[in-house]
Amino acid sequence: MDVLEDYTGHVSLGGPATRRTLDALTITKVSVGPMDNNAYLLVCRATNEGLLIDAAADPERLSDVVGHSSERPRLKTVVTTHQHADHWGALGAVAGANGSNTVAHELDAGVLPVPPDVLVEHGDVVEVGEVPLEVIHLRGHTPGSIALVYRDPGGHPHLFTGDSLFPGGVGRTTSPSDFTSLIDDVSSRVFDVLPDETWFYPGHGDDSTLGSERPHLDEWRSRGW
Repeated sequence: MDVLEDYTGHVSLGGPATRRTLDALTITKVSVGPMDNNAYLLVCRATNEGLLIDAAADPERLSDVVGHSSERPRLKTVVTTHQHADHWGALGAVAGANGSNTVAHELDAGVLPVPPDVLVEHGDVVEVGEVPLEVIHLRGHTPGSIALVYRDPGGHPHLFTGDSLFPGGVGRTTSPSDFTSLIDDVSSRVFDVLPDETWFYPGHGDDSTLGSERPHLDEWRSRGW
């Protein structure tokens, strides 16, 4: 069952967080920082263990999203999707305050302000409580950009794409070869293996589904961005 609690897929900067409740997992989306970055708090409903995707900015606001009561989730893990500074501005503060393990891909790890406790690569699994999240390495936006996918056994997959995939196109690249790498990975590692019903959550802006974007893949490849 997928329950939407005021969940529209869009949150305005400084606006209230929105929550989606699945059978095994809750997904809370909040926008932080001057670049309107999305951060996602995932909480396993069986264990109350939490995982944050991109501690981008504003550690106080992220702390408020996690909560302050005795029933707040234990924020065990913070995953950074890629090396760009707007996605890790609060990493040290959030991980330090919560004693969280930090996770990133090896190829982007050297730039981060906190050395990752766990290095991941394509096909690895990161767990939030009893919920497995599969790592998808999407090369091009940065060398070590990753996405995470939860294959909900009771519904459709949920995919967290960082800055590698947005409604309307793939993420920004700085060379034709990087664009080719990214569009190839997004095609083969995302669209070729996940169904149209997959809901994806990008690093900025609104959510979408793979089905909404799939008809435009050839257009994106032709235009080169």
